[in-house]
Amino acid sequence: MTHGFRFAPGAGADCPHNHILSLNKHPIHPKALSWPCALGLTTDSAAPGLGIAFGWPALGSLWQAHTQAKQAGMMLAALITQIHALTPQRPIHLMGHSLGARVILTALPHAPTGSVHRLLLLAPAEYQSTTRAALTSPAGRQAEAFMITSGENALFDVALERLIAPPCAKDRVIGLSAPDLPNLTTLRLDCPATLAALAKCDLRIAPRQKGICHWSVYLRPGVFDLYRALLWHPQHPTLAALRLPVKSHSPAFRPRVPAFQPLSLFRKAPS
Repeated sequence: MTHGFRFAPGAGADCPHNHILSLNKHPIHPKALSWPCALGLTTDSAAPGLGIAFGWPALGSLWQAHTQAKQAGMMLAALITQIHALTPQRPIHLMGHSLGARVILTALPHAPTGSVHRLLLLAPAEYQSTTRAALTSPAGRQAEAFMITSGENALFDVALERLIAPPCAKDRVIGLSAPDLPNLTTLRLDCPATLAALAKCDLRIAPRQKGICHWSVYLRPGVFDLYRALLWHPQHPTLAALRLPVKSHSPAFRPRVPAFQPLSLFRKAPS
């Protein structure tokens, strides 16, 4: 589990281990919700797995944090390599928000083949070319990636394109235009049909509550029910059976994002 911009280990109120990566079920911050607790990763012996809170220095300017995210990705790749060498049979899942998704996607091409199983990219702050390189790398081709986004984050996606130069000409931020890859599924939390279909699977996510919010992908009531299903129950039969129509998006930004593709939810990534 890894955070995005404006966090750094040991930085007081900005330390992620006192915030979204805390073991305190109710961190004292309006934008805080404990990911480990919400995923069931407590000290209880009944926990579904082991959790690692991966902190990295993301303070300073956005440009500095963007550069630091790439360096943190190399450290994450080294950690994945160590875990895989010790317990190669253990599935490794990666979950990151915003620039934390960039950390994950940067790590993937340097991770061992077959080491990473699932990625949860929450409102990812990354471009198409980097995402494509990650998910078509030897480790990436065997991983399943889920991009969770919403129109609430569109302003942040547009701002990123204006502030951070893309790696390639005509490159787009994936929240606005996701690359067409067989192992990448986009799930929009502002699509009423998506929410209705998930509700039929007993995954009830609250409707969009704000016009602009970068944190709704983990603060929205009900989203962690979905994340637990994706991580701990990968063969969930009702999720695999979902059928959702294509929906138009807000005319304000007109993001070119593929509709939720339920058939690819549990499709095995190509070897």
